[in-house]
Amino acid sequence: MTLNRLRQIGWASLLFGCTALFVVLWVQVNSVKSDVRMAEREIVRLQNQKLALEMEFQTRANQSQLAAWNAVDFGYEPPAADQFLDGEQALAEFGVPRAEGAPHPIRVAQSEADAKVPEFPKMVSPVGEPQQADLPAKIQNNAIRVDFGRNVSASGSGRVALKATLP
Repeated sequence: MTLNRLRQIGWASLLFGCTALFVVLWVQVNSVKSDVRMAEREIVRLQNQKLALEMEFQTRANQSQLAAWNAVDFGYEPPAADQFLDGEQALAEFGVPRAEGAPHPIRVAQSEADAKVPEFPKMVSPVGEPQQADLPAKIQNNAIRVDFGRNVSASGSGRVALKATLP
């Protein structure tokens, strides 16, 4: 082997060794970064848990304070079993009769035997029945306007009398 060939083999092995060391160092750095990220997440989780525990502690401290205030100042008591109603009939007994001139209650459930269901009103156009002779379409400024022939201004807005009919 010549000296030149040995030099090439030496440089190749040095390059291979440096690349192997770089890969090992890169893997270790990423491992440490991953550990740091996991530690940061754990810190955030523990801070949130600490905040929740502080809130729980303050709430429980306030409960005893509220109980003391209730006993001294307010005198509230929890509901007893006899305060609850047995059903709709017991609830209806609390009602009062309607006053004179009060509107009738709205009833939403009726059977066909009790009352005949009224028909719906006819659907009509709020602008009335258009006549085909009165509807020439005009094209101005690349827009189509419909002229009803009643008080149409230059801007295209018009006033039309509204009408509705009920049966």
